[in-house]
Amino acid sequence: MDRRQITAELEQPGASELLVERPVVRLAYTGTDGFPRVIPIGFLWTRGLVVVCTATTSPKVAALSARPEVALTLDVGDTPADAKALLIRGSATLDTVDGIPDEYLKAAAKNLAPEDLAEFETQVRTMYAQMVRISIEPTWARYFDFGAGRMPRFLEEMADAAAATSGDALHRG
Repeated sequence: MDRRQITAELEQPGASELLVERPVVRLAYTGTDGFPRVIPIGFLWTRGLVVVCTATTSPKVAALSARPEVALTLDVGDTPADAKALLIRGSATLDTVDGIPDEYLKAAAKNLAPEDLAEFETQVRTMYAQMVRISIEPTWARYFDFGAGRMPRFLEEMADAAAATSGDALHRG
């Protein structure tokens, strides 16, 4: 997928809302034992990157250092009519930083009341001397809005084929 196509998917109104408003993304990666992992994690969408932060001792740091390929999912909706999903694949870059990355605090702010943010920041500053900033650059993206008919291509093709078949049956009868 080229950069223009990726940007077009990520800039779909529903996709950009998920990136800005959702507090948690599901991050999939391959663990050091070779088995897949999917974890919920707070994130920030900034400068065309999905940024997550973690402890330097987190198992995902070793796993992503060895195999940086990841997949991400952001989704909402409980019924097919209101289901929306943004799927992203990309490559993770890890940077160990002293203290707390700004992105970590901005991501936390999506989940916390403003009056609770200062206390949270004080607590995390006492816990972490360093953190790992994981920046994920999208290399592929797809946005689905099932209620609006923006579905996976294979489902669109099946629906078109079914419509054509039932249309042929009506014309023959």
